[in-house]
Amino acid sequence: MLVLLDENLPHSLRLLIRGHDVRTVEYQGWKSFTNGDLLRVAEEAGFNVLLTADQSIQYQQNIQSRAIAIVILSSNEREIMAAHLADIVAAIESAKAGCFVTVNLGT
Repeated sequence: MLVLLDENLPHSLRLLIRGHDVRTVEYQGWKSFTNGDLLRVAEEAGFNVLLTADQSIQYQQNIQSRAIAIVILSSNEREIMAAHLADIVAAIESAKAGCFVTVNLGT
């Protein structure tokens, strides 16, 4: 899967997620985009999943008709994410276009 790592997550997380093509918002040159614009360009570029720690995105965006899924992590602390990496990868792999998946990392 092609996964976009939101700017509110540490870049080093992309190196921990194996078996998927993970790119950062900054690498893509999309750092200043609003959530709506980010979702649009990510879809156009063929991304399957946006991985974020933005807890409010599910209340701000209607993604039912979108071709991208959003996986929301309950923490953006690297150590916590590393301890729950299997849960994060499972959420990425089970995510369906037009849906939100929330991963509770115990925080």
